[in-house]
Amino acid sequence: MKIVILDTGCANLASVKYAVERLGYRPIISLDPDVVLNCDKLFLPGVGSASAAMQQLKQRNLIELIKVCTQPILGICLGMQLLAEHSDEGNIDTIGIIQEKVSKIPDCGLPLPHMGWNRVRPKAGHHLFRDIPDGAYFYFVHGYALPLCSATIAETSYGENFTAAVQKDNYYGVQFHPERSGTNGAKLLKNFLEI
Repeated sequence: MKIVILDTGCANLASVKYAVERLGYRPIISLDPDVVLNCDKLFLPGVGSASAAMQQLKQRNLIELIKVCTQPILGICLGMQLLAEHSDEGNIDTIGIIQEKVSKIPDCGLPLPHMGWNRVRPKAGHHLFRDIPDGAYFYFVHGYALPLCSATIAETSYGENFTAAVQKDNYYGVQFHPERSGTNGAKLLKNFLEI
C-alpha cells in the first residue's frame, strides 16, 4: 500500500510518520503531485494557525491538489479544520470540502485552549471507530473547533459539544491527535488504513 503524508511544512509530520510505521507500514512524506495522486491513502496533518497553514498550502500548490484527490484522506487536528470552508482563526477561507465554519471554542469556565485527554463519542457503526469503545479517550490540543454538522461522525464535549471527527465522501478528519493517543489512536489509524 502506498501511503503518503502530505508535506504541509507543519511540525507533526514526523510523529504521524512514526505512528504509521509502528503499525508496520512504510509511509513517505511528499508534496509531489504524481506521488500524491497515485497513493492509496493520504494524511493531511496540521498544527499551528489556520492562516499560516493555508499560506503554506498555497505556497506549495497543495490546495487544488487536495481537492482533486479521490483516495481516502485523513485530516489531523488543524488538518481536519482546514477541510471546512472558513476559519475564524485569522478570518481565512480554508479548503472548502465541508460547508461549515471553524470557530473559537467558547469560554465556558474551562481552561483554553482545550488541551489533554477527552472522551470521544462516535456514531454507531462507523468504520473509522471500529473496535474502539464509545467514550474512549483521545488527546486534544486546540483552541478552535468545528460545530456539529451533517459531516460529523464523532463528537466531544468541552463546555459544549463540538465535532471530534468528520467524513464527507473520501475526506475524513479528526480533531484529536491519533498519533499521540495511545492504543485507541493506533487503532483509529489502522482502521483508516484498512478503509
